[in-house]
Amino acid sequence: MFEAAAADRRFPALSFLAERGRYSRAITTFPSLTPVCMSSLVTGAHPDVHHIPHLVWWNRREQRLVEYGSSFAALRAAGMGRGLLDSIIKMNRDHLGRDSVTVFEALEDAGYTAAAVNATCYRGRTPHFPTLPGIPIPAYGPKRFFYYSLFESDPTGAPLAILARGAGSIDAYAGAVGRWLVTRDGFDLLVYYLPDYDFASHAFGPDAAHDALARADSAIGALLDAAGGGDELLERYAIILCSDHGQTHVEGQAYLNRSVADLPDVLSTASNRAGMLYRLKDTAPNARVLAERLDGEDSVDVSLFLEGEEAVARHRGEEIRFGLPAPDGTLFGHPDGQVRAWSALHNPNAGDVIVSAAEGYEFADLAGRHHGGGGSHGSLAQGDSEVPMLTIGIDTQPRAIVDIAPAIIRHFGLEPPAYQAEGRRNVAA
Repeated sequence: MFEAAAADRRFPALSFLAERGRYSRAITTFPSLTPVCMSSLVTGAHPDVHHIPHLVWWNRREQRLVEYGSSFAALRAAGMGRGLLDSIIKMNRDHLGRDSVTVFEALEDAGYTAAAVNATCYRGRTPHFPTLPGIPIPAYGPKRFFYYSLFESDPTGAPLAILARGAGSIDAYAGAVGRWLVTRDGFDLLVYYLPDYDFASHAFGPDAAHDALARADSAIGALLDAAGGGDELLERYAIILCSDHGQTHVEGQAYLNRSVADLPDVLSTASNRAGMLYRLKDTAPNARVLAERLDGEDSVDVSLFLEGEEAVARHRGEEIRFGLPAPDGTLFGHPDGQVRAWSALHNPNAGDVIVSAAEGYEFADLAGRHHGGGGSHGSLAQGDSEVPMLTIGIDTQPRAIVDIAPAIIRHFGLEPPAYQAEGRRNVAA
């Protein structure tokens, strides 16, 4: 969609940037779901370091389910209040790995000013209290912090973000805030997240949401206009434009929990195109038994688990075993599959088995919701995993979203954290 938009007059801002930038396709992390991907983008790490495993997962320490918002119905099923607290506050405050460093922390510790608009992974040093009265829970983000009208570090006059999601109100909110920030040159780093296209793509399919993409283009255009024009913007700022994940068509839905419903002490967590199986007690079947049980499921492409010092990937009864993965090593044809699978499996919050959905399938969430007939993401497959990567004024071209944070940190003349030294090739030993 980006490649088509870059040559389409309906998308003037994207076309302008594409004409002046260096473009390539890059790879996201796994599972390719927004909380995992945004955490990888902002920390420069895969899940083995940042510890965010999925949209929905079992918190072993607290012995409870965490649901970040697979759907509104899933949030209600998990407990609305607890789910909102998990997704808005606890993901960044409690769940994001202590050993990971966000770009906001890295830059502001060095004296720069960072800004975030609607970024779901936002951890920084500055406390911000909600705009709603009577809620005394702070979010710690960058100095300039705007989160869906709920947290606003500065009064900008932006419209309410959640007024009309289907009509693009969140991106319109971002556009108003972005215009305010650029007009004042109010940041050294801006992370500017436009999620409304993903929302429309889920509903209509990944290649049928042109109206939503046009609204995203307008929100990007607001930055250009605020600077006095595109060339003026590029005189002031370097730019990385990318997506956090891809998306593919889905027609069939599957219920991962039904595959293990007869097994004692086994819990499934699933939504979109990835799922996990947790052994709740030692009496539960081991990971190999659980993975082998999925061999005959049409909805399952790859099941992953650890066995001793090795990772095991199963696909339709075929098995691949590997230790420390080779950089760029594919897995049943999936790009960077070995690194991404290894990292996902070494996340302490991940399930004992991680499942990547087959082409055209989606796993229903906790409330039974799915995007059948539309688009979805989460799997290891190329369509879910490949993202556009456009850079202007950045020395290195990120080959994966985990390369973005170290590229930004180096752009400011700083040294990235040690775990970012090898960028996307960094995996747990």
